[in-house]
Amino acid sequence: MAIIQTLTTSFKVELAQGLHNFTAGTGDVFKLALYTANADLGASTTAYTTAGESSGTNYSPGGSTLTNITPSFQGTIAYWSFEDLTFSNVSLTTNGALIYNSTNGNRSVAVLNFGVNITKYVSDLVVTFPANDSSNSVLRIS
Repeated sequence: MAIIQTLTTSFKVELAQGLHNFTAGTGDVFKLALYTANADLGASTTAYTTAGESSGTNYSPGGSTLTNITPSFQGTIAYWSFEDLTFSNVSLTTNGALIYNSTNGNRSVAVLNFGVNITKYVSDLVVTFPANDSSNSVLRIS
């Protein structure tokens, strides 16, 4: 089992099919679910799954809703992201996450690998996204 950081293959195909709308305020609802090191997530992940999902106090299965940042571009690179996400007052261990489209069949978007186990005990867990620009944004097409 492993968590491999990547955009999922199904997401790449579904972009071409017009199945995801990231526009802030009017787009689809995207969520971020947390996973333990025992999860099996990667390019072949097609949808949200409870297998290997973190559990604990003040964490609900399926994770929390992300706030979209409307896609933009610089030169020939399109990019978009989300606002940082805080899981408040949680007690759990996580090693990675899945971003998925809860509006559209819980279809997967991207897998994040945190690189280490993160354990919180009655404290906030903040998922900080990289700068929303053409070089760093979590979601980019070049």
